Amino acid sequence: MKMKILKSLIIIGFLVAGLNIKSYGQQEAMFTQYMFNGLALNPAYAGSHESLSATLLFRDQWTGLTGAPTTQTFSMHSPIRNAKIALGLQLIHDKITVFNQYGVNGSYAYRIFTNKGTLSFGLQVGFTSYNADLTELQPQDPTDNVFSVDVNKFMPNFGAGVYYYTDKFYVGFSVPQLITNSLDEQIIEEDSDARQDRHYFLTSGYMFELSPSVKLKPNLLLKVVEGAPVELDLNANVLFSEVLWLGLSWRSMADFDAMMQIQLTDQLLMGYSYDFANTTDLRRVNSGSHELMINYRFRYAKNKVVTPRYF
Repeated sequence: MKMKILKSLIIIGFLVAGLNIKSYGQQEAMFTQYMFNGLALNPAYAGSHESLSATLLFRDQWTGLTGAPTTQTFSMHSPIRNAKIALGLQLIHDKITVFNQYGVNGSYAYRIFTNKGTLSFGLQVGFTSYNADLTELQPQDPTDNVFSVDVNKFMPNFGAGVYYYTDKFYVGFSVPQLITNSLDEQIIEEDSDARQDRHYFLTSGYMFELSPSVKLKPNLLLKVVEGAPVELDLNANVLFSEVLWLGLSWRSMADFDAMMQIQLTDQLLMGYSYDFANTTDLRRVNSGSHELMINYRFRYAKNKVVTPRYF
């Protein structure tokens, strides 16, 4: 059982780092609280908080399983001067067993304001540094060439997205990585296809006012990648008295999740989510996944009020 789990983690490590090894899967980092961290999916999201907004997110996946994925991200974005232009920055670190992936992405968004909402077009440019210490795995077969060398790869990339939002509705479409980088063939077999595949993300949500003190916000995230099953995230968050968010989420073929966010001040939002042990064989050896999110929105002037943003 342990050897089977280790092999699964090795394969997942390649996939998350941007590879396909005779199979295909979701390669982008996964977030449960994506609706509060939109820049991670779409560069056109930059500036949508109408202030300098900074977000920290920590994810510990499959708690209790040695070598399981962990993710840390920091992002910030803000409109600049004439407000039609917005800039953003995202730093990300993924680790699975001996696989490490470090990424830096800069975002540029141009926004068109209408009577009903804002239409934003975004571009993203950055790079990923991929490191795999394969020689540390100590395979049973020492002649296995797959584990005979360590791998270090620098992969530049760029992406694009579009995002439309009002006070009560949003919809976005993005392709964060347009270049299908491939890795050194020395770590894979000749007939395999190891590359970064394009991921397509469609997001949408709406805010319903159930009463003066209660609001309901359903969201969806549709993920499409070549050769992998379409993945759908559906969730609903309820906001009580503009302070407490409570939510539930369902991820197709994987998890049920519970979420809570607290608006501690007009500027500070903290959130936590718990993914119940998933429906795959890994549920036998882990106790679920944890995710912590912290968002702070800076005032540009002491007398300026930060306008509440629900997306």
